[in-house]
Amino acid sequence: MQVTRRRLDAELTRRGLARSREQARELIAAGAVQVRGVAATKAATQVETSAPITVESGGSKYVSRGALKLIGALDAFEAVDGRNDRERSDDSTGLSDGDDGREQDHDGKRSLTVTGRRVLDAGASTGGFTQVLLERGAERVLAVDVGYGQLAWPLRVDPRVDLLERTNVRSLTVEAVPYLASMVVADLSFISLRTVLPALLGCTDPTCDYLLMVKPQFEVGREQVGDGVVRDPELRKRSVESVVRFAIGLGLSFRGVVASPLPGPSGNVEYFIWLVRGGTDPGIVDVTEAIDAAVQEGPS
Repeated sequence: MQVTRRRLDAELTRRGLARSREQARELIAAGAVQVRGVAATKAATQVETSAPITVESGGSKYVSRGALKLIGALDAFEAVDGRNDRERSDDSTGLSDGDDGREQDHDGKRSLTVTGRRVLDAGASTGGFTQVLLERGAERVLAVDVGYGQLAWPLRVDPRVDLLERTNVRSLTVEAVPYLASMVVADLSFISLRTVLPALLGCTDPTCDYLLMVKPQFEVGREQVGDGVVRDPELRKRSVESVVRFAIGLGLSFRGVVASPLPGPSGNVEYFIWLVRGGTDPGIVDVTEAIDAAVQEGPS
């Protein structure tokens, strides 16, 4: 009788013991997985499909750690506005609702909310960002990724999720999207945000919020990365500012920057920038000062 074997991370996902292969790898790395009573240490280990596998409880409910990064950024920018999504939705005093869930103060400033909005998730991968957006009340999420078959199954079958796989965000067009999103989140690798921003502007709403994760290792030159980690704070500042200045040149306003609460897989410090298209608020004037503060306050 032939014995069927699979990679451990794939088998964990198949059995429903992990929401995605990425989460499976995180569980394995944390020492939470045992095969036949022995702790497993490698995601690529071939295991029999009949082998007893156990996972210690207490794992994250999210399909990837990217979810925690987005939560940190949303919470940070909500703190600037002083209220959370629930409080905003319950408060009708002094605010006027914009189209597609946007809220706008009477002085022209727009708050960063998710509730009721159609959001484009650029670089969705397994869906950590998408999961958080749905939790926070997004009406629909358009999950775009260059890969195929990565989005976690519960999100793949969620009627609120529209999926565009095998799609490079850099070449995304208005004809390819089912609607013009009023909010964009992005977690992209091996590509500069400066190369994708024009495409994103071309297929999103004329009044749109962009919450983008800047990864310095993909914004600075290869010769400055070394072992793949950007350790020099000055290089980090320069990488974030290059993206912000480029966005301003495209007509966007800069509303904020904050360091991600979690580092990238290799230890790179990452930063979320909030950009706005449309509206009358000019945004932050002293770009350099804001970025300096974010780098100083963030992880070293």
